[in-house]
Amino acid sequence: MRVHIATDHAAFELKEYLVSRLKEDGFEVVDHGAHAYDPEDDYPPFIIACAEAVVADEGALGVVLGGSGNGEQIAANKVRGVRAALACNVDLARLAREHNNANIVALGGRMQSLEEGYDIVRTFLDTDFPGEARHQRRIDLISEYENR
Repeated sequence: MRVHIATDHAAFELKEYLVSRLKEDGFEVVDHGAHAYDPEDDYPPFIIACAEAVVADEGALGVVLGGSGNGEQIAANKVRGVRAALACNVDLARLAREHNNANIVALGGRMQSLEEGYDIVRTFLDTDFPGEARHQRRIDLISEYENR
């Protein structure tokens, strides 16, 4: 599976850790930046590039990171076709996939340890959308609105 990932300075350490661990696990990781730590960088260009790549890359999933993950989730969700969910634990990551077929998970680099962040991301990546009718119906309603 291909995983697109992006961050600004606030979660640079977490991104580097996740890229390394996910590659070790056999994932193909596409890093949309930041590629160097810069305390003055801004997250929207990195996050939007990542979100656009997820939408264009059928079957791929994404991970967007920042200090809290809130702004990154908001930025990613501005891209048509993205369903980004903020997850601060494995239960939310699993439910984002199972109930919302989220294609991007957002995490705050300042909200958990590196290993907890990895567990959240792996749960998200390892969880399939079962396609239950009630959940698909709700996703379709959101998509209909988005496409108007």
